[in-house]
Amino acid sequence: MNLAPPTARLTRRRPGRWLLWSLGGLGIVVVLRFLLFRGPILPPTSLSPEKFVDLHVHTAGIGAGDSGCFVSGTLQSSYKFDLYLKSFGTSRARVAAEGDASIIRHLAEEVGASRQVSHAVVLALDGAIDESTGELDRPRTEVYVPNEFVARETARFTNLLWGASINPLRPDALQRLDWAAAHGAVLVKWIPGIMHFSPDDVRCTAFYQRLVELQLPLLCHAGQERSFTQAQDELGDPVRLRLPLSLGVSVIAAHIASTGANEGERDTDRLVRLMREFPTLRTEVSSLTQINKPGYLREALLRPEFRGRLAYGSDYPLINTALVSPWHYPRELSVAQMQRLSAETNSWDRDVALKQALGVPNEVFARSGDWLRPGWRDRPRSPAATQAVAK
Repeated sequence: MNLAPPTARLTRRRPGRWLLWSLGGLGIVVVLRFLLFRGPILPPTSLSPEKFVDLHVHTAGIGAGDSGCFVSGTLQSSYKFDLYLKSFGTSRARVAAEGDASIIRHLAEEVGASRQVSHAVVLALDGAIDESTGELDRPRTEVYVPNEFVARETARFTNLLWGASINPLRPDALQRLDWAAAHGAVLVKWIPGIMHFSPDDVRCTAFYQRLVELQLPLLCHAGQERSFTQAQDELGDPVRLRLPLSLGVSVIAAHIASTGANEGERDTDRLVRLMREFPTLRTEVSSLTQINKPGYLREALLRPEFRGRLAYGSDYPLINTALVSPWHYPRELSVAQMQRLSAETNSWDRDVALKQALGVPNEVFARSGDWLRPGWRDRPRSPAATQAVAK
């Protein structure tokens, strides 16, 4: 006869019951994983022993250290601002104390520690233009990163390149473009939705013709834009790139125009249709591992129109946010892979390893440097060059 009180009997039975429940739950997880697991998008290929270029890296600043940068009050009061600073490896207090140049210095240090990436193209970012004055329209500009600042600071490091950003509606846009080319810019970067102009505006024609003369490619955001507090997403319609393409500009439409739609059609489908028509139109894989862009990396790797026309970009610093994690890919990666990738501390090596594990082939990583302005590898990167830019 069991004379133990009811509570004692319950206590003795509970471990066995919970063990059964736990084993049952684990079994369900294992079965579901077995049923749902489908492996990487493409069979992973070995990377070349040679390092490669990241053609899509951002920087920012608040004006500290006389950089000329600024971030609007609206964005600074958003939760996104501190998140971005954290993903840059810094904070408001640190930037205020050390200057905006500290962010670029950190980029150089981390690229220098990377086993895979040799150079990063750090992007300037122009803003909206007041057409009545021809000056920067600060009330409509959320982030401004001047060309002069990025050119000067990247010239201090042999592993950093830079991309200029010039709103083509500036009265002196051509002079600014010539200056950028003379000071080593390897491409021009646009985000039309926050710079508030349309790439199909015929007033941009002379700018496009000069890009062709200077052999400067245009890296243009395409698709939806959600990194800022607001954007005119219709300006990211890939179809609006028809004008520069028709004039012979080498265009890199960022992110395969992911997550946007215009005229009832996905922007990615609109991009694909344009790629069939223009062989100088290319795209890249930056941001495609973000959790808010499900399926886009698979589409980039499997659609035949993208074959041979994809390059590597990270969209740094977004690769350091919760948007990007190996744990978002339980159907493509094993638990051991997700653990190993999560343990990688270098931002670029983690990003490259994740994309490689998902099936991004070596050729995509290897071709990024080939899409920059010709001759960039031969340009001097020395203290003398730094002083010339500083002047």
